[in-house]
Formats: sequence, C-alpha cells, structure tokens
Amino acid sequence: MRLVLRRVAKRDLAEARSWYDERRAGLGKEFLFGIEATLSIIRNHPYMFPRVDPRVRRATVKRFPYGVFYMVDGETIRVLAVLRNGREAHWWKSRVEDP
Repeated sequence: MRLVLRRVAKRDLAEARSWYDERRAGLGKEFLFGIEATLSIIRNHPYMFPRVDPRVRRATVKRFPYGVFYMVDGETIRVLAVLRNGREAHWWKSRVEDP
C-alpha cells in the first residue's frame, strides 16, 4: 500500500522532533526512528490498529507518547496527524476533510 503524509502531519513531525532535540541531542532522531517503525507496521498491517472514528485509526508509537492518526482509502494510507497522547481527543478530527 502507498502511504502518504499530509502536510500538517509532516509539520507535526517536525515540531515534535525539534521539541525532543531541545531536550537532548539526538532524541529527535530517535523519535523519528520510532515514527518510521510505526509507519512501517501501518503500511504492512493497515487494519491492525483500532478505530477512533468510523474512518480513522490510531497507532501508538513505542517509547514516545504519540499517536499516528490515519485513514485507509483504497490502496492509499493517508496519515492525518501525529499527535502527542493526552492532547484533546478531537484535535485530529478537523484534519479528516482537509487536503
């Protein structure tokens, strides 16, 4: 399956990496490795993670308190958001319809 990160999801990743790098040199890179591992699992097993909405699923990231919110649309997986756990539960919903 093809995996596509929306611009806002890429921005989420850049902001989170920057935040982790400010805490400790190299931690942002470790965060991205965790994200890449999660995206690989999503690509290989897109229906493995629970739904948080009729169209949206959420995968958790090992070692980091983040969730990857995504939709399966035919042969394409669209990553809507990469958000810190505990953020308001509805935050990702505004991204379902946005390009």
